[in-house]
Amino acid sequence: METLVVLTGAGISAESGLQTFRDSDGLWNGYNVYEVATPEGYKKNPKLVLDFYNMRRREVAKALPNEAHKAIATLQEKYHVTVITQNIDDLHERAGSKNVLHLHGEIFKMRGEKDIHTLYEIKGDIHLGDMAPDKTQFRPHVVWFNEQVPMIEKATIIMAKADVFILAGTSLQVYPAAGLIDYLPLKIPKYIIDKNPPYIPPHHGFHVIRNTATAGMDELMKILL
Repeated sequence: METLVVLTGAGISAESGLQTFRDSDGLWNGYNVYEVATPEGYKKNPKLVLDFYNMRRREVAKALPNEAHKAIATLQEKYHVTVITQNIDDLHERAGSKNVLHLHGEIFKMRGEKDIHTLYEIKGDIHLGDMAPDKTQFRPHVVWFNEQVPMIEKATIIMAKADVFILAGTSLQVYPAAGLIDYLPLKIPKYIIDKNPPYIPPHHGFHVIRNTATAGMDELMKILL
């Protein structure tokens, strides 16, 4: 069975109603990204940051997987599929994908400020004063700007073993995730689905599908299945 690797970003969840912070009407409008998504912002105003991610957690809980999420899960019938996602939502899992690696953390998990390895499930809100076993404040298990991306090395290994690759709904503007395509084998089939595809040097050999994630995956399924 061939190994198919999918790298997804905010664009795939946008069609489930989860706004992206790069859009003009995005979720992060009204918030300075450095206030709600950096260690410095958290240190300055932890309550603001906790409230921001509490809001996101509630929104993700209400959202449903869309046809793109479901199509990726369906590919498991023919391929060994691994999803590498920049998204912190759980829509891939709810759609049925079995192997999902979250580069930037998961909104339904939390951890203490010091112990980055022990994770706890969280479905409700995290409040200021909620203490972890390491005697520090609980915080979202989310990788903020200026923080290390612990899963990036594992992701590079997965990319290097791909027989088929799909890039869906990511602008390739956030590093180190954007550099992952450099680890792909050169001569495998590679597909990108995006209404406004990012520039990828021609030597990578991507087949471009200029469409939304849902419509693009529908088109790609006819090729792959």
